[in-house]
Amino acid sequence: MAKKPKKAGSGDSTIVANKKARHDYHIDETFEAGVTLSGWEVKSLRQGKVQLVDSYVLLKDGEAWLIGASIVPLQTASTHVVADPLRDRKLLLHKRELAQLFSATQQKGHTCICTKMYWKKHLIKVQIALARGKKEFDKRATTKEREWNIEKQRVMHKGN
Repeated sequence: MAKKPKKAGSGDSTIVANKKARHDYHIDETFEAGVTLSGWEVKSLRQGKVQLVDSYVLLKDGEAWLIGASIVPLQTASTHVVADPLRDRKLLLHKRELAQLFSATQQKGHTCICTKMYWKKHLIKVQIALARGKKEFDKRATTKEREWNIEKQRVMHKGN
């Protein structure tokens, strides 16, 4: 019997998304980066035990580091491994991407944040973004627009 080929894009490969980042920041540009992980971290990610809410990307010494991402260790983790859930994880980017991120974060008001962690084939990737902080009135306007779009959809649905 021949195996059926897998459909491309079947299922959602997102492990975790940082929804708070879209609420607090204007996203200007996104990048895809690999992340260095240890074995127990990959096993925890398979079970979805990760949180990106307070994470950010720090650029120092020509390298990018993911700071503040919490990966909860499994109960069945090895006894000889000390699992630190908040350790700094190195991000794997090309030199030109690092240079672009570094120059953009030197500008006033720009920061680099992690917006999503996902599977790409057998690898774990993170989506990082150059972002500018939103003011309070921007957040209210975004909420108002989202509510108006929902109300508009309800009226259109009732009309048909």
